[in-house]
Amino acid sequence: MEFEQHRKRLLIWLAGYSLVGFAGIAKLSLEPLFRSQELGTVGRPIRLMLVPSVDAQKVTQSAEALVRFLRQYTGYWVEASVPTSYITVVEAFGAGKADIAAMNAFSYLLAHERYQVRAVLRVVRRHGELSYRGQIIAHVSSGIQNIRQLSGKRMAYVDPASTSGYILPKALLEREGIRPAEEVFAMRHDNVVTMVYQRQVDAGATYYSPPDPSTGEIRDARARVLPQFPDVVQKVRILALTDSIPNDPIVLRADLPERIAERLVRGLLAFQETAEGRRALFEIYSVEGFAPVQDSDYDGLRQLLRQYVGDVERLLQ
Repeated sequence: MEFEQHRKRLLIWLAGYSLVGFAGIAKLSLEPLFRSQELGTVGRPIRLMLVPSVDAQKVTQSAEALVRFLRQYTGYWVEASVPTSYITVVEAFGAGKADIAAMNAFSYLLAHERYQVRAVLRVVRRHGELSYRGQIIAHVSSGIQNIRQLSGKRMAYVDPASTSGYILPKALLEREGIRPAEEVFAMRHDNVVTMVYQRQVDAGATYYSPPDPSTGEIRDARARVLPQFPDVVQKVRILALTDSIPNDPIVLRADLPERIAERLVRGLLAFQETAEGRRALFEIYSVEGFAPVQDSDYDGLRQLLRQYVGDVERLLQ
């Protein structure tokens, strides 16, 4: 009888010990799962979007250096993707699928209006340039000398949400009462230049940056096709320039925790100070680095769009 009581006590004690041990094991095994759901971990990475202005594969390869640096500098797990269009990024913010992105100015205005995203940095081009312009180009053999001759012609644009490659050139033509007969979208600036060079269209719209003040080297969109078409400067002329545009912003989703936002911004600023960072940024976007920016810096563009285009949502539709 006494032995039987001891045996029962022992079994109860062992059962209790096993439950405690199992609970401890369960806690240890489940903790990584819970941790993996925190923003900035492998299970829930910070999603960075980079819209390609050139070949998507080239952007992806160059972005690997940026992702590696941000992971090491911030301690957060960052993953980058290269969507096919500006509007894809806008809607990614709306769907909760983007945390940080490099956008163009018009897409930012649209995303800010729809989803309250915020601009924290803007890219800096060569020699500290903080703004750029759009340009309208034509082949020298087309006989087109000015934009008034574009009525009834075939026009190539970049993307319906491209500020320099559609929005402002389109506004310029509208302001002058010029109506091309046909409009096509080539999706990249270098594609537009190629179409004009090969006489597939009568004219096109791309971004403009002034020539290098020291060397005279061209830095507008024609420079992107120089390896394929060394005579592009002689064959493709600039007809007109648009008003100035604030450089493209780096944008964060509205509810991104401030501690994460601050660390990402510091990481991007630190990246531009490295040799690898400068090389990667130039390969991705032909820029030298980043500078602080705020939403009010884009008010001039907002006014310009309202004056010559109207509501940004209506324009996009």
